[in-house]
Amino acid sequence: MAKGHPKGLYALFFTEMWERLAFYTMLGILLLYATDMERGGLGLPAAEGNEIYGLYLAFVYFTPFLGGMIADRLMGYRRAVALGGLMMAGGLFMMSVQGYVTFVGGLVLLILGNGFFKPNISVMVGNLYEKGDPKRDAGFNIFYMGINIGALIATLLAASVRNELGWLWTFRVAGVGLLVSLMILGINWKVLAKADRQPERDPDDMSLASIALKILAPAFGVGILGYFAAIWWLPEGVAMRPAVCGFLAGMIPVIVFFVRMGLTAPQDERDGLLALLPIYVAGGTFFMILHLNGSAMTQWARDDTDREVGFVPSAFQQDAMPSYFTNAAADVKRPHPDTLLAVDSAEIARMYGLQRMDEGAVATVAAIPGVRIEELALDTEPSPAQADWAPRATDVYADGVVTVVEGTDSHGHATVSVEIPDGAKAVRRVAFVRESQGAATAAYIVDAHTYSTIYDGYRERFDKDPEYLERGAFLQVVNPEVYQSFNPLFVILFTPLVVGLFGFMVAKNRGITTARKIFYGLVLTTMALLLMALAGFLSEDGSVKVAGLWLAGFYAIVTIGELCLSPMGLSLVTKLSPKRLVGLTMGGWFMASAFGNNFSGFFGGIQGQMTPKAFFLLLAFLSACVALFIYLLLPRLDAAIKKYGA
Repeated sequence: MAKGHPKGLYALFFTEMWERLAFYTMLGILLLYATDMERGGLGLPAAEGNEIYGLYLAFVYFTPFLGGMIADRLMGYRRAVALGGLMMAGGLFMMSVQGYVTFVGGLVLLILGNGFFKPNISVMVGNLYEKGDPKRDAGFNIFYMGINIGALIATLLAASVRNELGWLWTFRVAGVGLLVSLMILGINWKVLAKADRQPERDPDDMSLASIALKILAPAFGVGILGYFAAIWWLPEGVAMRPAVCGFLAGMIPVIVFFVRMGLTAPQDERDGLLALLPIYVAGGTFFMILHLNGSAMTQWARDDTDREVGFVPSAFQQDAMPSYFTNAAADVKRPHPDTLLAVDSAEIARMYGLQRMDEGAVATVAAIPGVRIEELALDTEPSPAQADWAPRATDVYADGVVTVVEGTDSHGHATVSVEIPDGAKAVRRVAFVRESQGAATAAYIVDAHTYSTIYDGYRERFDKDPEYLERGAFLQVVNPEVYQSFNPLFVILFTPLVVGLFGFMVAKNRGITTARKIFYGLVLTTMALLLMALAGFLSEDGSVKVAGLWLAGFYAIVTIGELCLSPMGLSLVTKLSPKRLVGLTMGGWFMASAFGNNFSGFFGGIQGQMTPKAFFLLLAFLSACVALFIYLLLPRLDAAIKKYGA
C-alpha cells in the first residue's frame, strides 16, 4: 500500500499524527473534565458540558473555512499549518492552568489554530499528486491512518496521564505533542515545498474584505439574533439551548455562500462545485454521528457500560466512584459502608467531589462522630503513612472564597455548581479519616440520597444485601475515555483491508466509484446505530449496565463506514475544485462537519431525556434519510467525477 507515493506524504503523515495525538488527548477528556463532579473537574451540568463540547467541535470545524481562504490568498499552506500548530500548543498550555476562564480561553486558541492547521495540511496531501493519479485515494487513506495512530495513542495516553497525574497534566502532555508535530514540520520544510504554492488571487474571486462584509458579518449578526430569539421565544425546558440556536442560525449565510459560489461559477467549474454540496451534507451527517464518541458514546461508556474488565492494564483503570453503582449488576461488590461518609447537605458533598471545600464545610464534616481531619501537605508528596489517604483528600479554601450556586438546567433539573475565583489558592489540603474496628479509613463524602441509593436501593431491587469490598477499597474499572480507542484502533486495522479491497475491485474492472463509497459509508453508519439501539433495549432503558462489546461492535461498523466516507470526501474536494479554490472548498468540507458536530453536542445533551433505544433509533433514521438522498444523486455525482477526470 505504501509503494510509489511521494516522499512528502510521510512527512505530512507524522506531522498530522502528532497533532492528532495532542488534539484527541484533549478531546478524549473534554466532556468528562467539564462535567466531572467526583474527581475535581469543573463540575458543570451535563447539558452545559455537552453544549461546550458541541460548540467547540463546531467552531473547530468552522474556522477552516477562514483558514483555507487565508492560506489560499495570503499565507500559503506551510506557513498556515505552522501558525495553527503554535496557536493550538498555546491553547493547551493555557487549559492546563486551573480555572474556567483559562479553560475557555484555551479552547478559543485551539479553535483558531485548528482553522489554520487542519484544512491546509489536507490540501497539501492532495497537492502531492497530479490530477487523475489513481494513487491519490490510497494516499489519503494512508494519511488518514496517521490521524488515527495519533488518536489511538491519545485515548490511552489521556487515561493513564489523568489517572496518575490529574486532569491538568493531560492538557500539558497534549501541548508537548503539538510541539513535536511542529518540529517534524520544520525538519521537512523544504521537502514539502512541492505540496505548497504561492498565494493566488483571481480577479473574479470575492476579496477577503468582501467575504468579511457579505458573509462573516451577516453570519455573526444572524447568529446573535438567533441566540437572543431563542432566549426570548423558546419555551422553558426545550432542549435546544440558545448558544446552539445562535450557531445554527449563523451558519445560514455561510451555506448560502457555498450554494451561490456553485451556481455563479464559470461553466467549466460549475458542475464540480455543485457536486460538492451533497458531499458536504453526507460529511456533516457522518461527523455528527462519529463525534458522538466524545459526548453520547462516552456518556454511555461512563453510565451504561460494565467497565469491570480485568485484562485491561491498570494504567487505564480508575476507582469506581459512587455514581457507578446506581445501575451496576447484583454481583458487583459495593464499597464498604464505612468507605463512604453520608452527609445531609448535597452542597457539601458537591464541594468534596469537586475538591473545593471551605472551612465551614470542613468543620461540619469534622463534627460527625468518629471522623477526624488529617492534614496533608499542599505542595509536596504525602508521607508514607498518608499515601492511602491522599487520593481521597480535598483542597480547602478560606471562607467566602467558595461559592455554591443552585439553579436549573435547560431540562428543568436542579443543578449545584461550586465556583472559586480564578487564581484563588487553597489554604490547606485535608482527608476525612474515620476509625472503624481498629483501622483508619479515608472516607469519600456523598450525600444521603446517593448513600441510600447504593445500599437501600440495592436491597429493594435485588431483595438481598450486597457483597462489600474491604474498608477503604474501591472497585477498579476501565476509564470511560478508553472506549474511544476502538475507533482509531479499527481504522489502523481495517485501512489496509479496505484499501486492498478497493484495489482488488479495480484490478477486476469492477471498481467502486468514490461517490458510491460515500453512500456505503452512510449505510454502515446507520447499521452501527441500529446495533446500539439493540443495546439500549437490552439495557432496560438504562437500568442495567451492558457489556463493552456493544461499543466495540458500534465502533467496528462505523469505522468501516468512516473509511468509505471520510477520506473519500477529502479526496473529492481536491478532485472537483479548481486549484485556486481548493483551500476554500476544503474549508467548506470542514464547515459542513462543523454543522454536524454542533448536533453531536446537542444530541449528547438530550441523551438522558430519551430511552436509549429511542435515542439511537432517532439517529439511525436521520442517517438513513441522508443515505437515501445520496443514493438518488449517485448518477449525477458519478457524471461530475468523470467529467473532471477524477
